[in-house]
Amino acid sequence: MAPVELDALAVREQLFHERIRECIICALLFATLYILCHFIIRHFKKQTDFAAVHDDEDAAVNRIALGLCTFTLAVALGAVLLLPFSIISNEVLLSFPHNYYIQWLNGSLIHGLWNLVFLFSNLSLVFLMPFAYFFTESEGFAGSRKGIMARVYETSVVLLLLTLLVLGMVWVASAIAGNDAASRQSLYDLWECYLPYLYSCISLFGVLLLLLCTPFGLSTMFTVTGKLLVKPRLLEDLDEQLSCTMFEEAAVSRRITSSRASCWLDLNVALLQEQLLSIRSKRQKLELRHRASPWQRNLGYPLAMLGLLALTGISVLIVCFHVLELLLDDAAMPRGMQDTSLGQVSFSILGPFGAALQVVLIFYLMLSSVVGFYSSPLFTRLLPERQDTPLTKIIGNCVSLLVLSSALPVFSRTLGITRFDLLGDFGRFNWLGNFYIVFLYNMGFAALTTLCLVKRVTWAVQEELIRAFGLHKLPLPVPRSRLQGERC
Repeated sequence: MAPVELDALAVREQLFHERIRECIICALLFATLYILCHFIIRHFKKQTDFAAVHDDEDAAVNRIALGLCTFTLAVALGAVLLLPFSIISNEVLLSFPHNYYIQWLNGSLIHGLWNLVFLFSNLSLVFLMPFAYFFTESEGFAGSRKGIMARVYETSVVLLLLTLLVLGMVWVASAIAGNDAASRQSLYDLWECYLPYLYSCISLFGVLLLLLCTPFGLSTMFTVTGKLLVKPRLLEDLDEQLSCTMFEEAAVSRRITSSRASCWLDLNVALLQEQLLSIRSKRQKLELRHRASPWQRNLGYPLAMLGLLALTGISVLIVCFHVLELLLDDAAMPRGMQDTSLGQVSFSILGPFGAALQVVLIFYLMLSSVVGFYSSPLFTRLLPERQDTPLTKIIGNCVSLLVLSSALPVFSRTLGITRFDLLGDFGRFNWLGNFYIVFLYNMGFAALTTLCLVKRVTWAVQEELIRAFGLHKLPLPVPRSRLQGERC
């Protein structure tokens, strides 16, 4: 063979091996996420009676639906890790550009991961999760033979009708929003036009949901931290409070015992038992605080609160600086990146430290959004319970987490938390190029987060000062109108 043909063959062989290596890495990463999500769902799913019967039809339907939920949750977890993994990979390639052991980490692999997450997110939201829900609710058509295939046929027909309905609504919405006559006259180019437009609407909904849940979750995390950690109290004697509570518990317990032993005492035993439970709960909390070491009581809670304040404050400052950039420079707008070459330049001014800070902020905002989502009154009922979560609630949780996580890269880039541009189809969303949407989104996040933060901190400081000076024990003032009414 000629040298030119040998060189071309070597290049094709190298490309083949790189493609196989990327497929193996993606398969290993997804298998790891799938196994992890399988154990998570097993921890929360309800132990039904038919789950142990392997030949039962309902058990087979249950296992299929749980497999689809596990797949969707793995995709959601992959979407959460997508942007931090890309930022860390860029810094690693920038620090070790010629290291032999990290040659597998390249732009082609990162771009492929972004495309796979986008594809699986569409597949799970549009097909798999609706199929799992309708599959668990189906029983087969009337008059048909019972079995798994009868349920599959009914679910497929219902899903087909739902798909036609959704595509018709998307076509009408795109025809109203579009300016050309072709969008109003035909349904051509389904994959290149309407499905990305549908996912663009879903992504916009997810980003708006993140905007509403994240500030609420930030304020909720301060409350959760105060409940989990031992809070230091000013001007407080724990020994005295604990002894008083124990005496009060003993007194109420003796009253309950004496009322049961004697028929002459007319006491409300149920009310006394409720009072005893309340006092016992208070005593257990005081004992927990009393057993805590001075370092845990006086250092753990302040450090945790300072960490939350620092992360929240840094996020607000970054968003405010990004608002100024939007007003002065068009390059600050979120956009897609076609060139996938990594390791050329750092996406943070502070270098590796700034990249690590970006990763921490992304995880912190995602955690805050999840906490705010499950703490909001609308979605409190979706909160999963250990070994007692029905299958329909698991499906709802998987869909909600996938919507939030798939919008996280767009959310982080829109707020300017990171300068890593969106790869693949994530940068093709129609609303990303609208300056007013991006600007108002940044202003809304900064305003809501600042309002929740100031409100939570001022209320916490006011509560601690009132408790420290004993003002909470003072009787409440009686209004004059009430006094005049009693005199009359």
